[in-house]
Order: sequence, then structure tokens, then C-alpha cells
Amino acid sequence: MNIIYTLYNVLQLLLLIILGLATLYIFIFSIAGTFYKQKKSVPATRKRKIAVLIPCYKEDEVIVEVAEEALKQSYSSENYDIVIIADTFQQETLIQLQKLPIIVIEVSFEKSTKSKALNKAMEQLSDSYDIAIILDADNVMEFDFIEKINTAFENKYIAVQGHRTAKNLNTGLAVLDAVSEEINNHIFRKGHRVLGFSSAIIGSGMAFDYLHFKNIMSTVTAIGGFDKEIELKMLKAGYKIEYLDNAKVYDEKVQKAEVFTNQRRRWLSAQIHYFQQDFWSALLHLVTKGNIDYFEKAIQFIQPPRILLLGVLMLLTILFPIANFQIGANFQYSLGWIIVFTACVISFLLSVPRIYYSKTTAKATLDLPKGMILMLSSLLKIKGANKQFLHTKHNPLTIKTIK
Repeated sequence: MNIIYTLYNVLQLLLLIILGLATLYIFIFSIAGTFYKQKKSVPATRKRKIAVLIPCYKEDEVIVEVAEEALKQSYSSENYDIVIIADTFQQETLIQLQKLPIIVIEVSFEKSTKSKALNKAMEQLSDSYDIAIILDADNVMEFDFIEKINTAFENKYIAVQGHRTAKNLNTGLAVLDAVSEEINNHIFRKGHRVLGFSSAIIGSGMAFDYLHFKNIMSTVTAIGGFDKEIELKMLKAGYKIEYLDNAKVYDEKVQKAEVFTNQRRRWLSAQIHYFQQDFWSALLHLVTKGNIDYFEKAIQFIQPPRILLLGVLMLLTILFPIANFQIGANFQYSLGWIIVFTACVISFLLSVPRIYYSKTTAKATLDLPKGMILMLSSLLKIKGANKQFLHTKHNPLTIKTIK
């Protein structure tokens, strides 16, 4: 009986330490994020030539509207090109696109990936561009997005991540996805920049020095998670990645369970893959070169999904204290669970923008258990997800805001 009691306490302590460290990580950065202030940019001395690269796979339903919206920028039209990289499009769509003042590059691959599409496009484009902006097929830039990106590059950054935010809140799952995005913006972008780390990049709404991006992309082999590969390569080389909270790109949030599961499955698989690939290299660079940014990024990839962390802590904070009371275990264990769970909740409350404290969000919390189950399902199905192209189909949507 004593052996069982001891094993029970060891298991409880082990779980408490693992989940406690994961919570401490987001707690520190969530507090830091509350002190974030957008840096004042040096006034732009020139209009840089910018290529807005939009890789698309079978996005006939949305791409014409997205291209038209991309042309509505405050930035002078002669200084930026919209480049649609059209993979497997219908002929009618191509005809419509070719009527617009944009560049259309048709590509076709036996196995499509964003990396291949971007590399193929840059092979055909000239090297006269100063900046490459990467968008998804559903992204809509705010009116002055390119203007702000141009100004940011006065500070000689190699990479800048814009503020990707929701353009639709039409389902409970979409609202949860939107809130999750903002929590990540707060923790992995605002909080990280406050503490001197690089901002995480997301895969779209991001900008790079054009030639640097072209060179680094030529070495990328990722099928899924190409953004994580280039991020690691940049941090390994010692570059700093900036975040522009006031430069917004509107992004479609998932509305269906199947899409949510596939998307998270792809993300989780990529994170685990790159943690395994880069951890020892990052540790070596930390010890030999003091590159804490690169090492911290590797650690970031092994952090559990926020929604899953909250769900697991909620469950264990109920079950363990009840069991502890029944068997007369030390109260400090139960207190530990309460403290860790409280810290996790506080982290989320600090990270959610005030605009999301609304009836819409309150109603969407009813879908939280569903989101937790879907995330767990994604985690259990990640095997092989990083070795196949998982396409997320987008829908025609107008920009919506929370009322």
C-alpha cells in the first residue's frame, strides 16, 4: 500500500512540475506582453520596391476578391506588385486574374507545397525588389499595411511579422480561433519583444528583406511549416525578428471541426519535428555563442497547445485534490494544482484583448470543450502530418468585427 501511495505522489509531482513549467512559461510572457508598446518608427526615407507574394492552391473561390483588395493600399502602386502564385487554378479564374494589374505566375507540382510555389515564383521574378511580403490566399491587408512595413524596414530588420487578426467571427469555433490567435500574438510576439526575444512568425502577414528571403527559401525543404524552418534559420544566424502590432492583416478563422483538426494537426507536427531537429543545435549555440533567442525558440516548440493545457489543468485540478483528500495526501500538492491552474487562467485573461470581452466570446466559450477535444484529436493524429501537404480550403468572407 505504501508503494502505491508513493508512486501516486511521484506521478502527481511529476505532472505538477511538467504542467507547472509550461504554465510558468506562458505566465511570464503574458505579464511581459502587458508592457508592450509599439516602437516609434524612423520616418521612411524612400519607397522600397515590394513584392506581395500570395501562394494559392485551388483557391478559385476567394483569390480574385483577395487580389482586388490587395490593390487598395495607401502605398504608391508603382512601388509594389501583387504576385499571385496560382497552383492548379481553373482557366476562368486565371482569365479574371489576368485582367487585373497584378503578376500571375502559374505553377504545378506533383506534390504541392508553399515552399515550392514561393521558390518557383522567385525564380521568375527579378531581384529588383527590396521587400517580400507573404500572404495566405484569404488574407486582406489593412489599408496602410504596406506603408507601415516599408517604414519598419528603416530600422534595418531582416524580418517583420505583422499583426494577423480575425476577419470572421461567424461561428463559436471561429471566435475561439480568433481569441487563440490574439493570445499567441500577446505571448509569442508582444511578450517576447518586451523581454528582448524575437517575435514568432506565423506563415502569413510577414515581411522579409527580399534577397535574404530568396536565398534562405532556396534551402527550405519543409512540406509543412516552412515558416518555422526559416524562422529557425534566421535565429540560428543571429537575426532579430520584429513585430508590428499596428500593421494588421485580416485572416479567415476556421469554422468547421474538420478544418480545425487538420490545421492544428499540421501545426503540431511541424513544431515537434523542428524541436527534434533543432534542440541540440540550439543548445550548442546557447553554450558556445550565447544565442538564447535560438534556444528559446526550440523550447517554445515543445510547449503544449494553450487550449489543451487549460483543459488538462482544469481536469487535474479537480481530480487530484479530491483524490488527495480521500487518501489523506499532503495538502501542498492540492495547493500546487490550484496555484498552477490559477496562473494559467490569469495568463489567458491578460492575453485576451479587451475587445473580446463580449457576449459573442462568452457564448463561444460553450465550444471550449469541443475545441479541447479537437486539439487532443489533432495531437493523437500528428504522425506523418509534416510529410504531407494538408490544404486548408478558404471561403469568400467579408471583414467582420466584434460588436
